Amino acid sequence: MPSRRFLLGLLLLTVTPLLQAAGQLVSGPMLGYQAHREVFLWVETRDAQSVALKYWPAGQPTQVQQLTNAQLQTTPAGGQITHFRPGLLEMGVAYEYELLIDGEKQTLPFPARFNTKPQWEWRTPPPDFKFLVGSCAYFNDPPYDRPGKPYGKTVETFRLAGESGADFMVWLGDNWYWREADFDSVSGLWYRASHDRAVPEMRKLLGTMHHYAIWDDHDYGPNDSDWSYEFKEEALKIFQAYWGNPSYGEKSHPGVYTKFYWGDAVFILMDNHYYRDSAELNQDKYPEKSQWGRRQLDWLKQSLLQAKVLKHYTFKFIATGNQMLQTNPNGEPHELYRREREELISFIREQGITGVVFLTGDVHHTGLYRRQLGDDGPWVYEITSSPLSSGSWAVETSSAANDPHVIKDTLVGDQNFVTVSVGGEGADRALTVTCTDKQGATRFTQVIKATELGYVPRTR
Repeated sequence: MPSRRFLLGLLLLTVTPLLQAAGQLVSGPMLGYQAHREVFLWVETRDAQSVALKYWPAGQPTQVQQLTNAQLQTTPAGGQITHFRPGLLEMGVAYEYELLIDGEKQTLPFPARFNTKPQWEWRTPPPDFKFLVGSCAYFNDPPYDRPGKPYGKTVETFRLAGESGADFMVWLGDNWYWREADFDSVSGLWYRASHDRAVPEMRKLLGTMHHYAIWDDHDYGPNDSDWSYEFKEEALKIFQAYWGNPSYGEKSHPGVYTKFYWGDAVFILMDNHYYRDSAELNQDKYPEKSQWGRRQLDWLKQSLLQAKVLKHYTFKFIATGNQMLQTNPNGEPHELYRREREELISFIREQGITGVVFLTGDVHHTGLYRRQLGDDGPWVYEITSSPLSSGSWAVETSSAANDPHVIKDTLVGDQNFVTVSVGGEGADRALTVTCTDKQGATRFTQVIKATELGYVPRTR
């Protein structure tokens, strides 16, 4: 007869694998950056022993490759975050993939696919593409929200954005909102990011296009935070954990700033909080008052010059959390940091940099703005996109309606997102900017020609 101890050991051997197979998908997968031969894929799990990614060229499952993370670390909020970077891929190829948690294939509510960039440079005209921009994503969480009417107004914008067919999205800050119960502890900060990323209506949006992001005050720290925020290093760790940008700052100069390229456009993503002076400083008494800090501003200038030298880039998008061109201050725009703004504008004009478009959020309304560089020079434009889901206000009766740089009939004071379609060839290359509200209605469409931004088509 087998001993009782032997039978107990046999039972434990049988039950233990079942206990270890309890890993669950919390949120994701999300696609981060895309390159010619590499992509980024993000996922958050809980109680998992391993997470694996199998991938292969579409329609060729015999060429399967696999990446596995069996060294899962648990965040202060209990989640496990995995970053996959499948590399040395073929250029311009569609790939299919499977996500496995503890060996079990996950069923996803969208096609499990990603693409690499084609190498069009020096070979063909630049490809057409489409991207989304938006900011101010507030998700209600009653135990931690302020009393009264909920500030989160809808999740329909995320569902509509996920159906847009865009190639990628640039998140312009306030991508989640830390509450008072969050931003005074490490565990609270991690909780908010995990909670908001897991909203079901976000899944298709996150999984069917690539995502890049900057932050603003509410996903950096408390309202209107500056460089003195005591948990800013932890906030940076969380941002790096939850987003898939190609890089973050520089080794000796941390932050969320980076840049990437898509088609004939460079996207320069700025960090407007890690080095930010308080908006309360009198800029006449403190002329060095800055949102970006000297080193980052110089990095921006060099990035613009590099894009000019490379010659492939018709458009130079500069994404930053606060508005740039406005003279009637709402929120904390660069009007309150005029020296820094005018230094950049002067640099753009003096260096002959064309195709500049600012991408901004923050102010809970959407609008288009423009400013001419000199009496007969090209224009710089600004696309402000806000809010995705948080509260908004009646822009028609605000100071924004009287701003001299605003384009008529482009102010929208409702939950929305903006689509930018890049298309055409040579002198016909243009941006088509469309605002879609939470009902799916088009609020405005505006065409910005590359030639209006100073672009002169190259001859071969």
